[in-house]
Amino acid sequence: MTRHATEFVQPLTFEALSGNPVVVGMFDRPDYSKIEHISLARQADLLLVAPATANILAKFAHGIADDFLTTLYLSNTRPVLIAPAMNVEMWNHPATRANLEILRERGHYFVNPGVGYQACGEVGEGRLAEPEDIVHQALHLLQRKLETGPDLAGEHILITAGPTVEDLDPVRFITNRSSGKMGYALAEAARDRGARVTLISGPVRIAPPAGVETVSVRSTRQMYDAVMSRVGDSSVFIGCAAVADFRPASPAVQKIKKLGRQSITIELEATEDIIGSVARDPQRNSRIVVGFAAESQSLLDNAETKLREKSLDLIVANDITREGAGFDVDNNVATILRRDGSRIELPLQSKRDLAEKVLDEIVGTIKQGRTASVSAQVTDQ
Repeated sequence: MTRHATEFVQPLTFEALSGNPVVVGMFDRPDYSKIEHISLARQADLLLVAPATANILAKFAHGIADDFLTTLYLSNTRPVLIAPAMNVEMWNHPATRANLEILRERGHYFVNPGVGYQACGEVGEGRLAEPEDIVHQALHLLQRKLETGPDLAGEHILITAGPTVEDLDPVRFITNRSSGKMGYALAEAARDRGARVTLISGPVRIAPPAGVETVSVRSTRQMYDAVMSRVGDSSVFIGCAAVADFRPASPAVQKIKKLGRQSITIELEATEDIIGSVARDPQRNSRIVVGFAAESQSLLDNAETKLREKSLDLIVANDITREGAGFDVDNNVATILRRDGSRIELPLQSKRDLAEKVLDEIVGTIKQGRTASVSAQVTDQ
């Protein structure tokens, strides 16, 4: 605990509840036979900091070591999981955002704060995530490390994520509700399993994952060009973007005015078929092509149709009308359909957990010697 933390809860409380000693000061328990912050750092499998204040984030980011926690941090060689908690304005301050970016680039993991009523009386993002969510993420990191290790090492995975935007005029555009969370979860999970990852992302409000090459695009045509110029170097393609199916055939050069009009007709044309182009690539060879299908009705029938018409081997179907799942939320529920007719029904779970299940399918295909490519029509949430 830091000194400031003890102003809220006394160390004796944690010692009584946990049955373990609580360290606060650098010299609370002088044992000259060992350097305690080094000793503890070597014992740890994971460094979890919860709650992490704006002050601690700043110290971590800039290597300031003026107490036991910060010296422990600099001595640590294990994964770091951080659960920030602070006032909404402190969370949104440019200094805090810059420190977060430094720590993400350093490869640290985060349990993002929640949104709601705060101790100061204000409402917004910044309150500590729920304890069960923090524990789940900590256990997930440890369990995944034990179970899989770098099982995608040597693979180059190309992923598309988020929406695309098609302009009507210089002011207005057509887009969708995709947040990019599913695609970004896939990118982070693939990175953690040893893959080299390239993420081609439409406009989202998510920081680029550390250790992932991120290419920002806006329109479907831009995403198509970015994919086709890079797919030749990839061994796995996951087309997870919610790509616009149509765009205005002739976008207006000037802002479309309402004055004197009661209605307007806009002609739309089909956009590029990214997943289809990747699947039909004559240089595809053993490349695996993977993804999801989001539906609002006839979920499995529509998914099977896409599976058949696009000659796919794997499609992950999710019902976007399910409460707590789909667009712009952290969870999803899905059914994985394979070409051989088998299915895996997955309950409501985090998008990160779903990403791991998809990667498990890819790893299984690789272990089978890529006897069949894995393909899918994908829509990101």
